[in-house]
Amino acid sequence: MKIIKTSLFATSLMLLAGCGSTAPILSTPIENIDSTPIKERSLTKEELKTWGHKDLITDTIPGMSVDKAYAEIIKGKKGKKILVAVLDSGIDIDHEDLDGVIWTNSDEIPNNGKDDDKNGYIDDIHGWNFLGNSYNETLEITRIVQKGPNHPDYATAKAELEADLEEFTGLKSQMDQIYSRVKQSNEALKAHLKQDVVTMENVNTIKTSNQELMGHVLLAKNILGSGRFANLNEVVAEIKDNIDTVYERLNYHLNVNFNGRTVVGDDPYDITDTSYGNNNVKHTVKSESHGTHVAGIIAAERNNGKGVNGVANNVEIMAVRMVPNGDEYDKDVALAIRYAVDNGAKIINTSFGKYFSSNSDWVRDAIAYAAKNDVLIVNAAGNENTNLDIKPVYPNDQVITGAEISDTFLTVGAIKNKYGSQIIAGYSNYGQTNVDVFAPGSDIYSTFPENEYKSIGGTSMAAPGVAGVAALVWSQYPKLTAAQVKKIIMQSGLAINREVVVDQKSDAMPFSKASKTGKIVNAYNALILADKVSRGQVKL
Repeated sequence: MKIIKTSLFATSLMLLAGCGSTAPILSTPIENIDSTPIKERSLTKEELKTWGHKDLITDTIPGMSVDKAYAEIIKGKKGKKILVAVLDSGIDIDHEDLDGVIWTNSDEIPNNGKDDDKNGYIDDIHGWNFLGNSYNETLEITRIVQKGPNHPDYATAKAELEADLEEFTGLKSQMDQIYSRVKQSNEALKAHLKQDVVTMENVNTIKTSNQELMGHVLLAKNILGSGRFANLNEVVAEIKDNIDTVYERLNYHLNVNFNGRTVVGDDPYDITDTSYGNNNVKHTVKSESHGTHVAGIIAAERNNGKGVNGVANNVEIMAVRMVPNGDEYDKDVALAIRYAVDNGAKIINTSFGKYFSSNSDWVRDAIAYAAKNDVLIVNAAGNENTNLDIKPVYPNDQVITGAEISDTFLTVGAIKNKYGSQIIAGYSNYGQTNVDVFAPGSDIYSTFPENEYKSIGGTSMAAPGVAGVAALVWSQYPKLTAAQVKKIIMQSGLAINREVVVDQKSDAMPFSKASKTGKIVNAYNALILADKVSRGQVKL
């Protein structure tokens, strides 16, 4: 579910034309938010880094009231440690803000080449890597086309593949032109200014009658005037990042002549072939950052004076690498879920997905296995602004609007940081049956590989926020079941009783129709409800 920065594409193209407590909780749940004023001013730099933890009433920022929960309810109480499995790309387990929260398998003797705990995985000290030494991969539609016309989804997959190839081939040409234009202007202005950085401030000092130089000045002012970028070096870097994404799409994801699985050494279509992978759960290249970012949202060490605070304060992260640079294989997803369950995870975060699945039954069986073993799965809804009640996404615990096979599978859509009719992120999937709740997902600041921090967005960022809330609740009330934790999160959220833009191509509609609950997850309310449930005062 990797999001290409389409906003930069649009901006750049315009430029070319022109991107367990003992005492009961006595706090009062947050209610009646319809009169909450819309914040008119832009968020500060610090607010942007922490907005997902803010409170809608106090701060007029639609966060999950995490800070309020710690200040008024948790108050330093740690509770029971909760193990959360992050099924994702590699995770930088040595990151300064994560190294203290990484799970260690105490039943395994490190690096002795033996399966000491007899779980089928040798030296799985911090988790398991189902991808082995592979990284780049195809999309599922590409694999279906590779299999040939006898596959039941061949015609649909082939049509989508051809459409994507046409789109990204066009984008490649456009982005190459954009990159060349902006890079040329950046270098020309740096040479004229005799400066290493071109900012709005120093561009404004340029007075010239040279038409070529004036063209560079106008381009720089047009870009930097939005306030999104501090200098042109940042713009060049982001355009280059987008170009790399487009090239990856064409060279690997949509390339029917490519097969990244060959280096793994297994048959990805044989669920019984399980002797593959290794214990290296880290990222293979610095750009493999998704898993590290997700882990930080859940569990970055709190109040250590570094980077960011995770949502949960007493949690460990089990790293399970199974999302390549492309679509995940169903076998890896199924086995990763079972690995997490069998090795003690109470919560599994699944911030990935696709719209074709050759072996979705393997994954649903694993989801049912997690439910049977009292494990909660928190799942990202997806980033294509699609109604999931009409078009299925995988993984899921039901087919379209059919019967659910699990009562511990929670699907999360994404919201933005400004309360109002545009609160739902324009990319977020939705669905009154197949999406359960919404949570902060856009511009979420978290950990990146090699001790860095960045803000990125997607339902991939909304899901771990909710996984963190689930861990926070379960830590304080460990006798709850996974099904109860799911219901608490759903029922305790903030209801948004107003019209919002859900489908970017349609008119506004009630927020209640975008998900099963019509609510935004709220940690403060969840803890209050959990307290009442644990005391038998409320039955779910």
